[in-house]
Amino acid sequence: MRVMGVDPGLTRCGLGAVEGRPGAPLRMVAVGVVRTPAEDDIGARLVAIEAEIERWLDEIKPDAVAVERVFAQHNLRTVMGTAQASAVAITCAARRGLPVALHTPSEVKAAITGNGNADKKQVGTMVTRVLRLDAMPKPADAADALALAICHVWRGAAQNRLAQAQALAGRGRPVALQPGYRHPGAGR
Repeated sequence: MRVMGVDPGLTRCGLGAVEGRPGAPLRMVAVGVVRTPAEDDIGARLVAIEAEIERWLDEIKPDAVAVERVFAQHNLRTVMGTAQASAVAITCAARRGLPVALHTPSEVKAAITGNGNADKKQVGTMVTRVLRLDAMPKPADAADALALAICHVWRGAAQNRLAQAQALAGRGRPVALQPGYRHPGAGR
């Protein structure tokens, strides 16, 4: 599975891609950051982020996109910029029919470090170890994007199976979630 992670932000939007499967070593495919000047018009900034995400999607060809779920902060301006950049990433992926998963910062931290309250240095250190990199990706937005992708590979497999089962169940088809399980609507 190849996953592209997006750590959304207007000034710095982290992008990272990993490849692998749960229980096997992962490989970093790419990592980077889209930067936009704070003094630029919001529309121009969002277009720049969109263009770079589209370029990444063309080159990386991910199977899924993992985006950090926007969470409440005291700074409304920061939340708005993060939400806008997040929407751009989600839209780019959805336009291509790619599955999009939203992961909270604490979920990603817990998956990567075992501690949902880990700091950025701890996350970066574990990303470096998991991907067997020579150096920690910088800035932290780049490491966070890789952490999102890793989290999705590790947790996304189960989430994808559940989503597929729900989609099939929504179409009225019986779904075997575990051996011997019968969908409540089966056999009517």
